[in-house]
Amino acid sequence: MTLAVDLLNPSSASEARRHKLTRLVQAPDSYFMDVKCPGCFSITTVFSHAQTAVICSSCSTVLCQPAGGKALLTEGCSFRKKSS
Repeated sequence: MTLAVDLLNPSSASEARRHKLTRLVQAPDSYFMDVKCPGCFSITTVFSHAQTAVICSSCSTVLCQPAGGKALLTEGCSFRKKSS
């Protein structure tokens, strides 16, 4: 009897859908990101699951708001994941 799915070599798409603890190699879903302020274009490092509102240090605008799980970025803010 042959299995339809290879259990030793799962595809990256199927691994991304699985829970962080049941993956072949455990890894967190959270990350740090650089957020660019739309007003003054300064860059601030923000945690993806921030539990408090993050404010720009130079112009005092709100960059992101907590939303239960991941933080929601304010409209106009751009971001990129920091490499580990």
